[in-house]
Amino acid sequence: MPLTSETDVVVRPAAPEDRPVVERLWLMFRHDLSELRNTLPNADGTFRSDHVEDAFSSPDWAAYLFMLGEHPVGFAFVRALDAPARVLNSFFVVRGARRTGVGLRTVREVLTRHPGRWEIAFQYENLGAVAFWRRVASAAAGAAWTEETRPVPGRPELPPDVWISFDTAS
Repeated sequence: MPLTSETDVVVRPAAPEDRPVVERLWLMFRHDLSELRNTLPNADGTFRSDHVEDAFSSPDWAAYLFMLGEHPVGFAFVRALDAPARVLNSFFVVRGARRTGVGLRTVREVLTRHPGRWEIAFQYENLGAVAFWRRVASAAAGAAWTEETRPVPGRPELPPDVWISFDTAS
């Protein structure tokens, strides 16, 4: 199915029966990130998946699946739902749906479902992410957003993450 800017993508909470689909999308997501962080898969061909477990079992997390008809095109994990600031822990759109407006539409819907303060991390090495997340912050909060670098906890060998913060309620 060809994607256009008019394509309707549905954002819905990921149900337990969606977990196998989300796990496969997770592998694609971690594969994309492996290039930026110089990581390799585990011996069984998987990548670290503790966030998938948290997204489906922790009460302060929410998992979303993005669907185009019967085709899964991405996911988002939100954590810290009970905290002063929600964290968009993971966000992924399959390559075939990128640069079509799908990412901006889906992230806006996820943000709308949890109004308030948000924090989103990305890496400067991921040039597409830099432009995308700045565009998201501007769309959500106008000029009222901040950007700062923070060390990756427990990973001093990695460059710091970039964190964008904004409030969707203002």
